[in-house]
Amino acid sequence: MTRFFKIINGRLYYVSRVKRKIKKPKRRNPNYLKYKKDAETLVKERLEYFNQFYDYKWGRVTIRNQKTRWGSCSKKGNLNFNYKIVLITPKQADYIIVHELCHLKEFNHGQEFWNLVAKAVPDYKEVRHSLRTNSLKLG
Repeated sequence: MTRFFKIINGRLYYVSRVKRKIKKPKRRNPNYLKYKKDAETLVKERLEYFNQFYDYKWGRVTIRNQKTRWGSCSKKGNLNFNYKIVLITPKQADYIIVHELCHLKEFNHGQEFWNLVAKAVPDYKEVRHSLRTNSLKLG
């Protein structure tokens, strides 16, 4: 912010100007653009497959370049997934998809939620552990 005094018509005025920041255009991650369509195809196919077990309805399915999450589910029923889902093992990808699908019924991580996940991924604990220890860094 620039501050100065200016004399206008014989009077002294205090003037401040705020410098406007020029927004830099966001640079898209080239990997995001490369894998987004594949991730969208994978997620939609697997959602249809796993929904045989649950019969839930969801809103939009979006592929994002999230920094800290593999997926998320909104209160409106929209499902979001990280594009890196195509770079992990199919078992890990299935776990993430089922996890978010189950949030459509149970919007928490209580015992009922984990029982729902176990219907489609009985070994979810091992898969979840492998995601935390051996998978890609999300940063």
